[in-house]
Amino acid sequence: MPTGAELFVDAAQRLGINEFFTLVGDHLNEVLRVGADRGVRVIDFRHESGAAHAADAWARIHRKPALAIVTGGPGHTNAMTGLATAHLAASPLILVSGAPAASMAGRQLFQVIDQVGMAAPVVKYAAQPASAGQIPFHLGRAYAESMAGRKGTAHLTIPVDLFAAEAAQPLRMPEPYAAPAAVPADSEIDRTLELIRNAARPIVIAGSGVWWAAAEREFSEFLKRSGLPFYTITMARGIVSDLEPCSMGYADPALNKAVHVAFQEADVVLVLGKRIDYRLALGGPRLFRPEAKFIQVDIHPAELGLNRHLEAEICADVKQTLRALCDRLGERGWEPRKEWIDRQRKLVSAWRETLRNTAAGASTPLHPAAFYREFERALPEGTLFSWDGGDFAHWGRAFLPAVTPGGWLRLGPLGTIGSALPNSIALQMANPDRPVAMITGDGSLGFYIAELDTIVRYNLPIVIVVGNDAGWGLERELQSEFYPDRETVGCELRRTRYDLIMKGFGGEGDNIERLEDVRPAVERAFASRRPYLLNVNVQGTRSPFTEWQIAGKKR
Repeated sequence: MPTGAELFVDAAQRLGINEFFTLVGDHLNEVLRVGADRGVRVIDFRHESGAAHAADAWARIHRKPALAIVTGGPGHTNAMTGLATAHLAASPLILVSGAPAASMAGRQLFQVIDQVGMAAPVVKYAAQPASAGQIPFHLGRAYAESMAGRKGTAHLTIPVDLFAAEAAQPLRMPEPYAAPAAVPADSEIDRTLELIRNAARPIVIAGSGVWWAAAEREFSEFLKRSGLPFYTITMARGIVSDLEPCSMGYADPALNKAVHVAFQEADVVLVLGKRIDYRLALGGPRLFRPEAKFIQVDIHPAELGLNRHLEAEICADVKQTLRALCDRLGERGWEPRKEWIDRQRKLVSAWRETLRNTAAGASTPLHPAAFYREFERALPEGTLFSWDGGDFAHWGRAFLPAVTPGGWLRLGPLGTIGSALPNSIALQMANPDRPVAMITGDGSLGFYIAELDTIVRYNLPIVIVVGNDAGWGLERELQSEFYPDRETVGCELRRTRYDLIMKGFGGEGDNIERLEDVRPAVERAFASRRPYLLNVNVQGTRSPFTEWQIAGKKR
């Protein structure tokens, strides 16, 4: 008879899950042993939250559920940050937590806590199997729920004795069911095209829904046929390259000041798979004219019209909607609105020129923009990025173009700084032949700094770029702005040599202090094909993101 661990591994593999992101613990020994024996790739981390973040990133990259498996008690509580992060990013992460023996429940065992109840608010499905034979059923349910509609998280707690127990008659695992993609009504397509056709200044904003729908091709074709200018954000970054003629770059007003004017001037706004949330100023007058007409396409009905009145709403799959729009437009499509596109290009060019002018000069410590100017020149073609939070990273997100689908990983709406490090591990493992750069600040690096060991153990050639301004730069700038006569509180760090820490873990590193050292160091790092950390000494300088935050607080 099969054991619960064998049933679990068999069910996972039948679902197409062949990676366990984990940190070993007593509750997991049996299931990890069975997984390894059956060819599962067991990827072990130094912190359970790091394992959960990496599984979340793996799910985002592959657009299907990924599995983090951690020990119970503190292993579970540690992983909760990764689970909550994935929840707000609508990522299909399945977190499985071990637990003490169910047969001893209620007897004051070690590491007992209500794990299912704790996870419930941030998942679509949470359960604890009552027997070993129920494990496949619940894993199948977790998988199905995480993929239904808007994707999301799931959790199972599996006690250690269930993994070890034999199951005479296992409960059948539900077969993965792919519901037919929701198709828009003809009348909705007609209304959408009517609004855009009659507009003088229409724009398109694409968000993660385009990525999750695997609609790269349809989105590109729609843009080609409609000739509309477009902006991307979240997982849509790079889905069509920023270097394309009708791309206006980031839809984030904190990083692309061209949108401050362009969005105000737009009379019709087509929002594809993007919440009209805080990043778009809730659709309000800070970015958009009150009379602008909005069209929103989203698979999740609760999003439609949540923060902004809609002239047209389509509750459907983004891919199917774009396909229908292309079919109705026909092969010839529309003539591009040349004057309107040229107007936006001028705005974008002016913003990029502002950034280039900011990068002028070779001061010491380096200005972050000056660093990114040289960094961009040294980057290998097709570099994939894992971005952290903080002023240094925000300068880079403003400065560098997104050109590769799935190659621009961000933290998500929870803003879980530090998670870019485990994210980069998943990104490199998923793309072993591609260059990967992880961009972070000295503050953010500290959260998961022990995962440098994970990178070295797996010999992942990730180039980690640490902007070292000896502090929590964004918060330092906010405190300095709003409390100018006070010393900052809790914001100051030391100029630690993080390159030496990487070398201590067995990787490689360089310390960069001068502008002329940037390109040689970057080229050396990528050419090495080794884990490499660049410790970049930079000024504590207010980024465009922080300027936007300050302006918002003053409104």
